[in-house]
Amino acid sequence: MAANQVYDQPSPLNEIKPFDVEQLTQNNELDYTKRGQWLRAAILGANDGLLSTASLMIGVGAVRTDIKTMILSGVAGLVAGACSMAIGELVSVYSQYDIEMAQMKRDGSTDNMGVEELNAEKEKLPNPWHAAGASALSFAVGALVPLLGAAFIKDYAVRVGVVIGVVSFALLGFGGLGAFLGKAPILKSSLRVLIGGWFAMGVTYGLTKLVGKSGL
Repeated sequence: MAANQVYDQPSPLNEIKPFDVEQLTQNNELDYTKRGQWLRAAILGANDGLLSTASLMIGVGAVRTDIKTMILSGVAGLVAGACSMAIGELVSVYSQYDIEMAQMKRDGSTDNMGVEELNAEKEKLPNPWHAAGASALSFAVGALVPLLGAAFIKDYAVRVGVVIGVVSFALLGFGGLGAFLGKAPILKSSLRVLIGGWFAMGVTYGLTKLVGKSGL
């Protein structure tokens, strides 16, 4: 009888706590959400680098057709854009960081924390330097696409055609991936990004050509 009572008692090792499972699920969902946000931000940064650098190269190429000028304009666009993205992201995320830290102090949640606990809470907040580095890197990766496409082609018409081709292919890829992460229609979103990219490159080329012919 005593043996039966022992076996009837639930073992702490086998006992499943529903709230522990729920907490684990919430943590996993939060982790996946953060990863998705970072990945989507990286895709948007790469798309910005791709389109702005390609438009700059094609716009400058409308006036100066030599390969050196086009490549130099693309490199200048890469460096300037990456720095701009990094600084903008640094300022933005630092502002968010300061606001959340100030809110924690107003709530009094940091008063009874030790150094380790406070550092652990800080680690949960967005890191401005990580965000700045990720933005600059993603922009640079996108900007490299038109640069590599034009780097070894001497003929102007072929060079522009290759740049437009590789940029169009990359725009479709970035648009489709962004739509997949956002659970939007992939084909519709990809075409929207592609048409927008063609419009940006066309406007840049046309206006630069017009200014170049005007003699300003």
